[in-house]
Amino acid sequence: MGILEKISEIEKEIARTQKNKATEYHLGLLKAKLAKYRAQLLEPSKSASSKGEGFDVMKSGDARVALIGFPSVGKSTFLSLMTSTASEAASYEFTTLTCIPGVIEYKGANIQLLDLPGIIEGAAQGKGRGRQVIAVARTADVVIMMLDATKGEVQRSLLEKELESVGIRLNKHKPNIYFKPKKGGGISFNSTVTLTQCSEKLVQLILHEYKIFNAEVLFREDCSPDEFIDVIVGNRVYMPCLYVYNKIDQISMEEVDRLARKPNSVVISCGMKLNLDYLLELLWEYLALTCIYTKKRGQRPDFTDAIILRKGASVEHVGPLPGGVGGPHSLPSCPPTSATASTGRSPASSSTRWCGAPAPSTARSAWA
Repeated sequence: MGILEKISEIEKEIARTQKNKATEYHLGLLKAKLAKYRAQLLEPSKSASSKGEGFDVMKSGDARVALIGFPSVGKSTFLSLMTSTASEAASYEFTTLTCIPGVIEYKGANIQLLDLPGIIEGAAQGKGRGRQVIAVARTADVVIMMLDATKGEVQRSLLEKELESVGIRLNKHKPNIYFKPKKGGGISFNSTVTLTQCSEKLVQLILHEYKIFNAEVLFREDCSPDEFIDVIVGNRVYMPCLYVYNKIDQISMEEVDRLARKPNSVVISCGMKLNLDYLLELLWEYLALTCIYTKKRGQRPDFTDAIILRKGASVEHVGPLPGGVGGPHSLPSCPPTSATASTGRSPASSSTRWCGAPAPSTARSAWA
């Protein structure tokens, strides 16, 4: 029996097993086995000797955004509208067969936008170049899930399932669980909160399934068995996601209002260019970028150039100055300057400055 058949059997058994106190340990073991098989499925095949065309593109700009969706939902049209890149768009499916990058220039930042080929159900198992698409999506800072507003919630649930199965957690935070394998001493289990979804026995059973018999575990929040498995595996990606419903010009106003009120959702129409400006504002908030404008002593701030930083970053995160001046955590050799933080509502800039000097093209951002 292959890995796909084993995964299918476990999923069927989970679906037909009732969830109650008597079956929680059995379900926990099944979920641990399912996570192991899915991890094996994502590992590259050692027997594959043929060299194919590269799919990913070099990461550039201040942030990376990935467009994910089923075929013919408007991803290529959206890329062409938001960037200067012309992506082929047609009325048939699978018009885009490779990754097409574009750059959105917004509030002084260069945001890399990737138009990925449409994925289909079963992409996590490799159908329709699904593994390549999802692998690129894991490197993004924000995922834009492009959905067809005329097809209801079917596409959204299927895409969420595909991304969940390969370790991408959308709009979730990393579980607050301390986990450290040890060489001896058995399993030490503690919690600072009352646990309603996990117990010490269930944690031990899951660890034994992964052949871990010595470890220190501390729950700082009430987490589910699935979240504990994510901590053990350690390769999960937590990223924000915007659900963008396209083609709203083809549905009723009541349906548009219902979709617009959903959390993390935006309604647009690429055909009629509706609500694209609001989508850009929301994308800027999800990326959590900040414009830093420098100011010489006794002069007005220079709002023509900006340093783009992530939320929570400080001056020490800015790299060394061009020409090798200064160290990785200091800016003392610059002329006396002060920095003015902005959320991006100041006049838009055309380039980025590093402490009063033009920034090298390979180091525009200071990543937190």
